[in-house]
Amino acid sequence: MSRIAKYPVTLPSGVEVNLDGDRLTAKGGQGSLAMTVHPDVTIGQEDGRLTFAPSESAKSWAMAGTTRALVQNLVTGVSEGFTKSLEINGVGYRAQASGKTLNLTLGFSHPVAYELPEGVTAETPKNTQIILKGMDKQQIGHVAAEIRAFRPPEPYKGKGIRYSDEQVRRKEAKKK
Repeated sequence: MSRIAKYPVTLPSGVEVNLDGDRLTAKGGQGSLAMTVHPDVTIGQEDGRLTFAPSESAKSWAMAGTTRALVQNLVTGVSEGFTKSLEINGVGYRAQASGKTLNLTLGFSHPVAYELPEGVTAETPKNTQIILKGMDKQQIGHVAAEIRAFRPPEPYKGKGIRYSDEQVRRKEAKKK
């Protein structure tokens, strides 16, 4: 049984939530996001709070918890937005954001030009740091994973692209 579904989602000021059938739409200062609600979950709205109630099946408790977490991410995204930070380690490895393109130099014979999708912006305060911003948490995580996949961190020298909160397990080099 999911306990997270028992906690209501509090709507911050400036966020409007509209429930039309199985479609939930949230509008806020950052923009608008929508999602489809699972049919086993019913959402109630009262006093600036959203409550979640499952149907009678055991699986519906899990879906109620998942739906509550997704709605919380929707509300947080349209009110504050999400950020994900990446760090680049390696001699000559660097990044430069220009418009909707992220130019990466990662030790390949060619530079990598990554086109950012709609709704995601990138900043490079230092040439070894990338900060991704947007209102869709899933999209930000997906873009960060795609950028990291160009050169994941290797365990011997730690070179590559890693999340700022990621710990790379270092291995000992081969002994003579």
